[in-house]
Amino acid sequence: MRFLLAVFTLSLVLLTGCANLSESTTAGNGGLSAIKQGSVKRDGVATLNLPNDLWERIRKGYVMPDLETDLVNDRTQWYASKPDYLQRMGERSGKYLYHIVEELEARKMPTELALLPFIESAFNPQAVSSARASGMWQFMPATGKSFDLKQNVFRDDRRDVQASTRAALDYLERLHKMFGDWHLALAAYNWGEGNVRKAITRNQRAGLPTGYTDLNMPMETRMYVPKLQAMKNIVGNPPAYNVVLTSIPNHPYFQSVPLPRDMDVTVAAKLADIPVEDFKALNPSAHRPVLLAAGTTNILLPWDNAEVFQRNYEASAIARMATWTAWIAPTTMKVADAAKRVNMSEADFRGINNIPPRMLIKAGSALLVPRSANMLGDVTAQVADNGHLDLSPEAVAKRKAAAKGGKHAKGTKMASSKEGKGAGKKQAANKGDKKGDTKVAKK
Repeated sequence: MRFLLAVFTLSLVLLTGCANLSESTTAGNGGLSAIKQGSVKRDGVATLNLPNDLWERIRKGYVMPDLETDLVNDRTQWYASKPDYLQRMGERSGKYLYHIVEELEARKMPTELALLPFIESAFNPQAVSSARASGMWQFMPATGKSFDLKQNVFRDDRRDVQASTRAALDYLERLHKMFGDWHLALAAYNWGEGNVRKAITRNQRAGLPTGYTDLNMPMETRMYVPKLQAMKNIVGNPPAYNVVLTSIPNHPYFQSVPLPRDMDVTVAAKLADIPVEDFKALNPSAHRPVLLAAGTTNILLPWDNAEVFQRNYEASAIARMATWTAWIAPTTMKVADAAKRVNMSEADFRGINNIPPRMLIKAGSALLVPRSANMLGDVTAQVADNGHLDLSPEAVAKRKAAAKGGKHAKGTKMASSKEGKGAGKKQAANKGDKKGDTKVAKK
C-alpha cells in the first residue's frame, strides 16, 4: 500500500513539471514555440532528374557549336536512311558508350565526342584501316606510341577499350588547347595537327578567315565534322528523322578485373561464363589466344560476370590455365627449323604466329609456342611488354649470302691473279739474277 502511494505521488510531481514546462516555453518571446504547419523549410533538398538512358545523358552534355552546311544535311539524310546500319552501330556501342561518357564528363569535355567512334570505326574496336589505323578510335601506329599505347606481338593497346579512350581524349584535349576550336581540333584529329596549322597559315597570309569551313583540306577531312554533326543531329532528336535508337541503359556495362596469371582466352571466357566472342569484344587488344598477366594486368568483363569469374577462378582445379607461352628465337633461322625446335608442324607454327611464306625469323623474335606440362612460370614482364616479331625475306637473305660468297670468290680470284703475276715477276727476277750472275762471271 505504501508502495502504491509513493508511485501515485511521483506521478503527480511529474505531471506538474510537464505543465510548468509547457507554460514557460510558450509564454516568453525567447522560449521555444510549437512548430506550426508549413513552417518547415525545404532548402537544400534537390530533385534528382537522372537520365532515363545514355542517349539522353549524351544530349544533355552537348556544348559544341552546331555546324550547318549542305554537307551536314547530306550526311544526316544518309545516316537516317540506313536504319539497319544505325541499329548495328547502336548495339555494338552499348558495350563502350557508358565508359566514354563517364570519361568525357570527368574531363568536362563535350559529350557529343562520345559519338566520334561511330565516324571512325562504326564502334568496332578491331577495325583496321588501309592506312594501318587501328581500334575504335583509329590510331595510327606512330600516334598510338606517342600516347603510350603499346603495340607488340602479344597485344595492341590501340584496340584496348580503356587505354585507347584515354589516349583519344588526351589527344583531343591537346588539339583543342592548340587551336581553341572543337571543329579545328577534330580536323586535326583526322588530318594531322601539322596539316591544319599549315592550312591556317596559308589563309592568314592570304587575308582569309581560318575557321573549319574556310580552310582548304582533303575531302575526307571536309566530310569529317559534318558526319559527326549528322550523328549529333540524329541522337539529339531521333523522331525528327524517323529513327529509333537502340536503348542503352545509363549504367556501366563492364568492370575491370585483375588477371591473376597467364591464361588462354577460352579459359578466361569459360571462367566468366560468357561466349568467347563477347570476351573478345571487351578485350580486343588481346589478339592472340593467350593472355599474359605481366602485360595484360586486367581484363574487362560484363558487370554481372566479374564476380562469376572470380568465384570460378578460386574454385577451379585447372592446373595449367595457359596452353601457350613465349619462346625467343636464339638466332636467325628458317621457319621450318624453328618449328622443329619447338615440336610443332611448320603449318601450325606459321598459323599461330602469322608468318607468311618465304620469310626468315630474326634472332630475338618472340613467338607463341605450346606450353609444356612442367612449365610453371608465367611469361616475364620484359617479354610480355616488349616482345616483337622480326622477319626478313628469304630471297634477300639468299642474295646477301650470294653477294658475300661472290665477293669472297672474287677476292680469291684476284688473289690468284696477283699471285700469278707475282710469280711471273719473281721468275723474271730470277732470270735477271742469272743474267747478272753471268755478267759478273764474264767480268
